[in-house]
Amino acid sequence: MAIAYIIGLGRSGIAAAKCLKQDGWEVIISDRSTSSNLNHLQRQLQAEGITVKLGHSLNLNSTAIPKLIVVSPGVPWDIPFLIKARNQKIDTIGELELAWRYLQSSPWVGITGTNGKTTTTALVAAIFQGAKLNAPSCGNIGYAACELALSQFNKDNTGNYDWIIAEISSYQCESSQELSPKIGLWTTFTTDHLNRHKTLENYYAIKASLLYRSEYQIFNGDDPYLHQAGLHQWADAYWTTIKGKENLLCDSSKGVYIQDNWVVAFDELILPLNLFKMPGFHNQQNLLMAIAAARLAGIEKGAIASVIATFTGVPHRLEYITTIDGIDFINDSKATNYDAAEVGLLSVQYPTILIAGGEEKEGDDNKWITQIKSKAVKVLLIGEAAENFAKRLHDCDYHDYEIIETMDKAIERSLILGRELKAKVVLLSPACASFDQYQSFEHRGDHFRELCQQLANF
Repeated sequence: MAIAYIIGLGRSGIAAAKCLKQDGWEVIISDRSTSSNLNHLQRQLQAEGITVKLGHSLNLNSTAIPKLIVVSPGVPWDIPFLIKARNQKIDTIGELELAWRYLQSSPWVGITGTNGKTTTTALVAAIFQGAKLNAPSCGNIGYAACELALSQFNKDNTGNYDWIIAEISSYQCESSQELSPKIGLWTTFTTDHLNRHKTLENYYAIKASLLYRSEYQIFNGDDPYLHQAGLHQWADAYWTTIKGKENLLCDSSKGVYIQDNWVVAFDELILPLNLFKMPGFHNQQNLLMAIAAARLAGIEKGAIASVIATFTGVPHRLEYITTIDGIDFINDSKATNYDAAEVGLLSVQYPTILIAGGEEKEGDDNKWITQIKSKAVKVLLIGEAAENFAKRLHDCDYHDYEIIETMDKAIERSLILGRELKAKVVLLSPACASFDQYQSFEHRGDHFRELCQQLANF
């Protein structure tokens, strides 16, 4: 029996292990962590015949050399173990690539980009599902991709998907060499994840690899980097712009744009823009990309319009939570870099109290700080980045900040300050990863939501 190693005992790793076990592999999952929760998972999986090794790092020195290694998204692609495995010609892939091997008979929509992926993916999935298509979302949103692949082993035809809608991060692009969407979307491109990808050029090349393998390519023409690249690199692509037909980088028959407050796709009026309720120009950009994908998939404009009229957004991205004393509390926990946090501030009313901080990332913070000066009457700083952010704001001649440390203290303080300063919004838009204090940006956003709701009910 062929051996498969799975690295990472998260949701995607477990789904990958179950797929391979169903497919006749001997499966070993390894995770460096230990906890009571992981011990419980270990017992469950071992009852299914899957070996789980906790507090353990795999090596290639044993006699049980694997034929396949599957990597969870959070595991760096360049750790010595994986480099050695690839050098020994061991089949080494990501969890998404494994799912593709089982699900490639269904057409995929693959959505990548620095920011905007999740909202665009949610829009695409909502439109496709609204058109009565069996089109689940997976990847960084919805299911782990291998959870969908598990359906291939069922006998009730539940795995007959019309489309797979996948949000694909750069980590997943990097570990997927063959995944080839029918329709590929690239939302935005700005500096991010350089601690992992090292250079901007490498980060770009990793994302571009997915688009090269896509049959149809859709780009956000309002993104400066993609716009510049498109002038000489993506001649056959479909392009979108919120700035009118004259700003398209392609013939209008391949463009989606806003003209006179109407969305126009491939020279056809689709819907009036006022049907779309989400705030911000960035969300209009996301909308156009989703409509481009839907029209390429043959979905009628009536089905598109009916979904858009009721779509209100996704959790953790400018998510309205509650209003207390006239102050709106908004959860933008998914803003894990400066560019996303800048968009968050652009999208809310003045005056704003901003909660920011967490695990700091590399990047250019100048535009973000410009928005802070424009919109924020106070910044409450939490997490590991608090001291560095305070120094940076001070150096940029912004002094209305306080180091608060924790979310609990920030929420309590924000209401006091909000009343004093007559703020309209308290915005959690951290510009940081969450792993200093939380398991994920979702965990952080859920905690923010819980604290706000407790405060509203007090």
